Parts: sequence; structure tokens; C-alpha cells
Amino acid sequence: MMILNLLLQANPVTDSIANTAASNEMNASVTENISYLDFLLKGGIMIIPIILLLFFCFYVIIERYLSIKKAIKQDVNLVNEIKLQLKTGKIQNAVQLCNRENTATSNILRSGISIIGRPISEIESVMDRTANFEIAQMEKGLGNLGLISGIAPILGFIGTISGVIKIFHTISNTGNLNIQTISGGLYEKMISSGAGLVVGVVAYSAYHLFNMMIDNYSLKVQKQTLDILTVIQE
Repeated sequence: MMILNLLLQANPVTDSIANTAASNEMNASVTENISYLDFLLKGGIMIIPIILLLFFCFYVIIERYLSIKKAIKQDVNLVNEIKLQLKTGKIQNAVQLCNRENTATSNILRSGISIIGRPISEIESVMDRTANFEIAQMEKGLGNLGLISGIAPILGFIGTISGVIKIFHTISNTGNLNIQTISGGLYEKMISSGAGLVVGVVAYSAYHLFNMMIDNYSLKVQKQTLDILTVIQE
């Protein structure tokens, strides 16, 4: 009898543990099945322009990366081959070497080599203007990334502020003040702020990375231009 009573007393505890475990498994399953898109859309109406800015940001990043990468691509032997042709007086061969490469560097060097015979100051000026034009072409569109990096966080902040205003307006009308109402509505509205900051960080990082690539290229092309000018002077 004593053993039977112990078993009967243990059953409610066992059932409680089993129910708790089952409940936890169900909650975990529900949490895992939540769509990230549905969760993101809880951020309110301002989340829509933020998502559009994100797609536009990715488009600009991919387009600028491919364009800049193509422009700054260099043949390591190009400058040496051009210098060799110039030293032997074969100017036309040097121009043809530049025409063979469809890059910013070849365009800059060709602009100077093609007018050899004029004053060296004029040759240098033409090469500098061509370099400025090529760099401006690389920077084309980067302003969009700078604009996105500034606008996206502001849109997210506006979405959060408007959501908070709605929460307190509802509280003032209903008089129902509880932590669930405030926290539930607030976390949804802060999604827009988080999304705006993420988009802003992506655009800001890409903007400065591209500028670093262009600055590094500018230093290299300046050195190559000086090398070619030195050979022309000789």
C-alpha cells in the first residue's frame, strides 16, 4: 500500500513535467516558424521605403563595384612596355598598346602619348584632365550611397516616433495603461529604427570602401603618369 501511494503521488509531478516540456516544445516550434518578413513588416508603414532603399542600395553597390573594378584593372606589364616603346622612339606602337587596354589607365596614358612633341607642361595638363575625368566616372553614383546612408536611419526614426505617438494616443483614449500594451507596441515600432540603421550602415560602409579603392588607384596612376612623363622628357 505504501508503494502504491508513492506512485500515485508521483504521477501529478510526472504529468506536470511532461506538460511543461510539451509546452516548451510547442513554443519553440511556433518561434521557429515565425516568418522574418512578417516580423519585419510589423515595423509599420515606414518599413516599406526602407526596404526599397535597401534594394536600391544593393543595386548601386553591385553596379559601382563592377564598373570601378573594370576601370582600375591594370596590366602589370603595360607601363613597362609603353616605356620601352617610347625609349626606342616607337610612339605609334605605344599608342596601340594603350588602345589594346580598355581601362582608365590606358586612356590617361594615351592622352599624353598621342600629343608627344608638344610642350611637356601641356602633355602633363592633358593627362591630369583625363585622370580627373576617369576618376569622376568612377565616383558617378556614389552620391546615392551617401544619400541612402543619411535617409534610411531618419526614416526608421520617424517610423518609431509615429508608432510611439499612436501608442500614447491609444492609452489616452482608452485609459488602459499596462506594460504589455507599451512594450508590445514599442518593440514593433523600433523594428523600423533597427532596419533603417542596418541599411544606413551598409550604404555608409560601401560608400567609403569605394572611395578608398578610387583613392588608391589615384595614387598609382599618378606614379605611372610621372614615370611616363620622365621617359618623354628624356
